[in-house]
Amino acid sequence: MAWFPHEQGEPEEIAKEKCRLAALQVKGPVFVEDTCLCFNAYKGLPGPYVKWFLEKLGHDGLNRMLHGFDDKTGYALCTFAYSDGPDAEPHVFMGRTDGTIVPARGPATFGWDPIFQPSGFDQTYAEMEKAAKNAISHRRRALDKLRHHLVQRYAT
Repeated sequence: MAWFPHEQGEPEEIAKEKCRLAALQVKGPVFVEDTCLCFNAYKGLPGPYVKWFLEKLGHDGLNRMLHGFDDKTGYALCTFAYSDGPDAEPHVFMGRTDGTIVPARGPATFGWDPIFQPSGFDQTYAEMEKAAKNAISHRRRALDKLRHHLVQRYAT
């Protein structure tokens, strides 16, 4: 959302702060989402800054960042934060999908999907059918945790 400042830090802390700010803005319950692409060779970077790296370097540039490393593995990380309102501490739910950073393949219609190939698959996120990607995605894993929390909290 336009009123969020660009938070810096670790993914969990960024999501918590975005959630706190959103709860203050709407004066009620909110959830926010943050998605990262993390390179193991860079100890998790570019992480939450991948949007800016992609914008400046493109898919090829992200690949070239790993040129001097044997380790081309990484992971997609999604973080949801939920708050009951402005005075409540946000709860954080993280989902992770491990994979490899590969030369871009598939349509470049969604962020870094063309360069992320999930472990156990021979296609990038961009090449996968939507249903197959959604079944194993980092976002799905995080959302399942958020859903479980909300069901437990509000089940009657």
